[in-house]
Amino acid sequence: MEATQVAGNGTQQAGALRFEELARQIAQNARYIAGGVNSNFRLGMQPGPLVFERGEGAYLIDADGNRIIDYYCGMGATVLGHTPAPVIEAVKRQAEKGILFAGQMPVEAEAAQLICERIPSAERLRFGSSGSEVAQAAMRLARAATGKRTIVKFEGHYHGWFDNILWSTAPGLNAAGPDDAPTPVIGSRGQDPAAGEGLSILGWNDLAALEARLAKGDVAAVLMEPAMCNQGAIAPAPGYLEGALAACRKHGAILIFDEVITGFRLGRGGAQERFGVTPDLTIMAKAIANGFPVAAIAGRADLLDLFADGVLHGGTFNAQPVSMAALVATQKALTPEHYDRSSAHGQRLQDGIRTILAEEGIKAQVAGFPLMFHVAFGLDAPARNYRDVARADKAAYSRFAHALLKRGVRVLERGAWFVSSEHDAGVVDATLEAVRGAVREIK
Repeated sequence: MEATQVAGNGTQQAGALRFEELARQIAQNARYIAGGVNSNFRLGMQPGPLVFERGEGAYLIDADGNRIIDYYCGMGATVLGHTPAPVIEAVKRQAEKGILFAGQMPVEAEAAQLICERIPSAERLRFGSSGSEVAQAAMRLARAATGKRTIVKFEGHYHGWFDNILWSTAPGLNAAGPDDAPTPVIGSRGQDPAAGEGLSILGWNDLAALEARLAKGDVAAVLMEPAMCNQGAIAPAPGYLEGALAACRKHGAILIFDEVITGFRLGRGGAQERFGVTPDLTIMAKAIANGFPVAAIAGRADLLDLFADGVLHGGTFNAQPVSMAALVATQKALTPEHYDRSSAHGQRLQDGIRTILAEEGIKAQVAGFPLMFHVAFGLDAPARNYRDVARADKAAYSRFAHALLKRGVRVLERGAWFVSSEHDAGVVDATLEAVRGAVREIK
């Protein structure tokens, strides 16, 4: 696949991708923006943070004029691609009516009904603006409902950047302690160590360990990704989610599914519908509104109604009308036909990458789901938990990701690939051509 650039008239010009302008702009931006970026998760990739001018379907056009196939998909948010006409039109119509009212509008009720009709656990919900926020709301509800303090979380699972939950999200194995008794590992300089006193860290997909921890009787909630997608793209072991729910019931704990990534990528009803296990509470964001800042906490009515009975939940931008319009339009576009069509392309891409790596003699595991999968170099067997993923050859994969970018394909350096409805057969063909070239470059 020959790299291309976009000329001033929008036509394609052959040639190698260049990244000089983005480096200049990042350096200039750093005068006013710390590090030149507004999220630390945009740092650390080669050749540096990218600067984009616009998006078109499955493509991004950067400051150097490079037209790049995008598998970041807004960190998983743009399930309909970068410029879905129904979403853009809905946003325009709503913006003409007003932006923010500090009151209710019919569009938020329509949005709430759509989510409650699609997510099995959603008898009631509240909207927020980010996954980090609604994770805090879910933990607060669980503590209020149970009178207990401890939250169980799992290595490799990410539930936001706040001090009380940013623990063991990607710990070095030298610091993580033994498999059967993980050491909590703080996630940031400046983080309050005392904020983690209400957490208990476990390895995921180990039902016996979870049951033993719950038996102590002090757990308010078990918080997990129902499929581990922050690190890897790992399905739950057979019976694991069912066993976790039963153990929570037995010991009086609340089961919370973090579907910020899995929601609306593993299906219209999320991972809980796919795996047939309904938690007490669910948090969602990202693909819920195709990139607009919407999040939600949903679940049992008796739990959500505590927000109207002494449990504080607030936010100036909660159910912001323009974002609600984007949510409604997004959800209406997420039809069964959308999933059938997009999943077919995503599965062919995943299978094609696996085949190319095997043919080129690269030891790797390609695993996950059609619209979100993970590529890990150096693993002999599919990962079952974070510690398996952490043993992958990250340096080799980083070189692969950089080689792909030079060929006009953007992927996350942690191995995740997100697929949208705009990644059609032609895009997949071009991607696989780039994959083969990138593999041969790094061998």
